[in-house]
Amino acid sequence: MTLSLCDSSAIIKHHAVNAGFRGGNFPNDPSNLNAEVMRAAQTQITNWPGYAPTPLISLAPIADLCGVKAVYYKDESHRFGLKSFKALGGAYAVAELAAAERAAGRDPAQLVVTTATDGNHGRSVAWGAQLAGCRAEIYIHEHVSKARETAMAAYGATVTRVMGNYEASLDACKQDAATHGWHIVSDTSWDGYRDIPLLIMAGYTIIGQETIQQLGKDSLTHCFLPIGVGGLAGGVVAPLWQHMNSKLPSMISVESHMSACFLESIAAQTPTVVDITQETLMAGLSCGEVSALAWELLQPSLTHCLAIDDSAVAPLMAKFADGTIAGTPIEAGECATSGLAALLAAKKQPALWHQMGFDADSIILLIGTEGATDADIYKQLTTVGKS
Repeated sequence: MTLSLCDSSAIIKHHAVNAGFRGGNFPNDPSNLNAEVMRAAQTQITNWPGYAPTPLISLAPIADLCGVKAVYYKDESHRFGLKSFKALGGAYAVAELAAAERAAGRDPAQLVVTTATDGNHGRSVAWGAQLAGCRAEIYIHEHVSKARETAMAAYGATVTRVMGNYEASLDACKQDAATHGWHIVSDTSWDGYRDIPLLIMAGYTIIGQETIQQLGKDSLTHCFLPIGVGGLAGGVVAPLWQHMNSKLPSMISVESHMSACFLESIAAQTPTVVDITQETLMAGLSCGEVSALAWELLQPSLTHCLAIDDSAVAPLMAKFADGTIAGTPIEAGECATSGLAALLAAKKQPALWHQMGFDADSIILLIGTEGATDADIYKQLTTVGKS
C-alpha cells in the first residue's frame, strides 16, 4: 500500500480554544489530578505483575508526508494483554476499592463492582475484579459487539445488555447499583461522584509519564487526544502539564462528529450533553456527556477541538497493519486511528494547518488507544481498508 492524504477523514467541525496556550503552570489541584495522586497510581501500577512500558513508535513516513520533524505513536495495544489503555484505569480503581475493604477489616470477596462500558473499560474492571477476588456486574448497550461481551465474561463478570446507547446502559447501571449497594466504577464523573473516576484517570497518567521518559530530549509541540468522556485525555494532559508547565504542547481533542460532546461543550463554554443518534465505528469515542473531572483539566488546556468522520478508520487500520505507516506492522484498533486521521485531515487544509502551528520543527504525539479488542471487527475493517 502507499500512503497519501486521501486516506484521511474529513474534519467536520473545528473550534479553536486557547491558541497560544495561556494556562500557565500545572494547577496541582487537591481535588483533581495532582502530583500525589499521580505518583500513587504510577507506583502501584508499575509494580503489577507483567508491567512494561508500551512502545513509543516513530512514524517516520507520516512525518515525511506532513513535513514535520517527528510523529510518535504510543501503542497501547500491548497494555497488560488487554490490548487497550483502559487496562490502566478500571483495574486500578478496583484494586484501591479492594484495599479499602481490607483496611476496614472486610472481605473483598463480598465487594461487588459495576460499570457501564463500550467494551474496553468493562474488560479492565472485570480483569481488576478477578485479580482482587471480588465480583463484577457489567452493563453494555445494544451496539456493543458480542466478542467484547464475551471477553468481559471470560474474566468472570456478569454482563447485562441494555437497549439504547451508552447513556442508557449507564442509567441502568446506576439504578441497579443504588438498589443492591454495589460500587460503581465509572470513568465518567458527575455531581457527588468523583473519587473513583479520579482513580481511573490517575491510572491513565502512566501513559503520559512513560511518554516523557521515552521521548528523552525531544519536546512535544502537539498532542492529539482521542476523547470519549475525557478521562484518557485528562490522564495524558496532567503529567505533560506537570512536566512542561507553561510550555505545555498544543493539546488537540479529536472526537467523532456523531458524539462531539467536548467540542460542543467548549464552544458553549459549559458542559453540554450531545444526543447520539448514530454510532461511530470508533466505539470508544461514542460518549455524549463529558466527565466533570476531565472538563476541569481540559477546558483550560486544550488549544483546538476537532470532530472527524469515519472515512479513514478502515484504510488507516489496514495501513497500520501492513507496515505502511510505521515501516513495521502495528495492530491498531478503530479509535487508535483517530489522531492520525485528524492530523492528515488538517494537513489537507493549509489555513488550518498554519493556524494550528505546525511546521518543520513540530514534534507530534498520537495515542494508539487500542489494538484488536474485537478480532472479527478488526479483520473485517482491515480487509475493507485494503480495497
